[in-house]
Amino acid sequence: MSIFRRGTGGPGRVTVQQAAVRTGHAGSGGDAVLLDVREPYEWQAGHAPRAVHLSLSALTAGAGLPAHVQARPLIVICRSGNRSRQAAELLVARGAEAVDVIGGMRDWAGAGLPVVDARGGNGTIA
Repeated sequence: MSIFRRGTGGPGRVTVQQAAVRTGHAGSGGDAVLLDVREPYEWQAGHAPRAVHLSLSALTAGAGLPAHVQARPLIVICRSGNRSRQAAELLVARGAEAVDVIGGMRDWAGAGLPVVDARGGNGTIA
């Protein structure tokens, strides 16, 4: 069964471990894109490697997804899970396959998953 619900009207939710598997951060290649919807200063302080950044504020203002992630499953993450839930709901309403990550980047880092800063060094969760 897919973690991406179709036709139910709302996004699903996944754990950081499920997100890491689906995005390839748990070793094997994943098929989904990790979409980080935090603000730029949070992203610069620390984010998952290979994640795509598009803030919730930009999404709500009408910004579209980058071309290279369109039509791919999206796993949406923020700091704690609140903004990612909103973003996933917005993306599902726009026709995307999207789920949000329970616990966000705080749980991601807490699980020992990689976090890098804007320069590629060890990142922190702002």
